[in-house]
Amino acid sequence: MTVQSEWQPATLEERLDRMEALDQIRQLASRYALAVDTRNLDDLAALFVEDVRVGRDSHGREAIKEWYGRSLERFGASIHFVGNHVIDFVSAEEANGVVTCHDELEMNGEWHVGKIQYWDNYVRRDGAWYFKRRKLQRWYMVDALTRPGHGAGVNVDPGKLQVGQLPDLWPSWDAFWSARDKAPR
Repeated sequence: MTVQSEWQPATLEERLDRMEALDQIRQLASRYALAVDTRNLDDLAALFVEDVRVGRDSHGREAIKEWYGRSLERFGASIHFVGNHVIDFVSAEEANGVVTCHDELEMNGEWHVGKIQYWDNYVRRDGAWYFKRRKLQRWYMVDALTRPGHGAGVNVDPGKLQVGQLPDLWPSWDAFWSARDKAPR
């Protein structure tokens, strides 16, 4: 994510359009959370582009409904609370975003809590914004009565950070700590 979007509106009309686009894109994240928590697979699939890629070989909204159906049947109830949402425009028709979310999942009669980020790609088609791609990155997931440590519920080896997990997926994270290690104290 950058400090400023690659694409900047040049006219007043483009500025108003971007303001409307920001609101529509933010609604995607909230509508996604509601659709997941209510298990409304039709509404969920409608948030994605018609030709959404699902896995390596499948495409389309029916395929994504099947994928989410299989994924969500592992949990009882769920609660997703959408927090920070940063959106960077690539053009007037494409944007990228990061959504931070608090989630609570019922698994085998017990509640688990966690924090996740969604790394999103959005596109506008026929005047409406859709998810082109949505990738979940987990900070942690723990039993509701457990205080989460770094990588809680994600690492196989407690105390040893696994590559490919938040916050290490952000290049700035490693750069921050590398600079601290080299700085004189």
